[in-house]
Amino acid sequence: MPTARQSPLNSLAAHAALIAYTLIALFPVFVIVINSFKSRRAIFREPLALPDAESFSLIGYQTVMRQGDFPLYFQNSLIVTLASLFFILLFGAMAAFALSEYRFRGNPLMGLYLALGIMIPIRIGTVAILQMMVATGLVNTLWALILVYTAQGLPLAVFILSEFMRQVSDDLKDAGRIDGLSEYRIFFRLVVPLVRPALATVAVFNMIPIWNDLWFPLILAPAEEVKTLTLGSQVFIGQFVTDWNAVLSALSLAILPVLALYVIFSRQLIRGITSGAVK
Repeated sequence: MPTARQSPLNSLAAHAALIAYTLIALFPVFVIVINSFKSRRAIFREPLALPDAESFSLIGYQTVMRQGDFPLYFQNSLIVTLASLFFILLFGAMAAFALSEYRFRGNPLMGLYLALGIMIPIRIGTVAILQMMVATGLVNTLWALILVYTAQGLPLAVFILSEFMRQVSDDLKDAGRIDGLSEYRIFFRLVVPLVRPALATVAVFNMIPIWNDLWFPLILAPAEEVKTLTLGSQVFIGQFVTDWNAVLSALSLAILPVLALYVIFSRQLIRGITSGAVK
């Protein structure tokens, strides 16, 4: 009986904590979005108030579209993010399949080596990365960012996907081999469809830091034609004067792809997280 009484209370407390955390996490986004539709004076006078007939203004969005090449910045960020995610998922899944499927000398050491990439921030090697990009002529190209983000995301991808691929039935893979399927077909036709929730989880976990990153675009690709959205938004921040309407509007537009990706992959993401928790 005490357990039966405590279970609803525990569930209520857990939901209350999750709701509180959600509200805290969404509060900055809410403030950014509502202030992007207000005049400069209204932003500083009542930053938490909703825009009304007096304070409503689209001057920030007009400035973003008029000054700077915002569509180009958006396009660059989209190309870098999608290309990086493609290579992270492709190479990460292939490496995870090799580590989970084949037993060879040095297999544990290889897994440990990849796990170190999660613990050691890639920004520690910024100087060496910059020297490498200069030597290869990739500075001020989107490929410089794509390669860095791919290297940054692979350790986590391999770590997550290898755990899921170990749960794929060996009988299924052996049946495919008996039917004459090559290892590549077993990987793409049998294994990959079964780990789609894990792929969605890896994609979301990597997409947000790639899309929001300012460090590497500022160092490796500061040229106007290859600026990303985050770096391009800095044009509205000056040493003495900052156009807060434009900054908030640019940030509001930058949030949209992240929300769209979460809505698209939310079911797969939740399945991936819960499956990992159960396993």
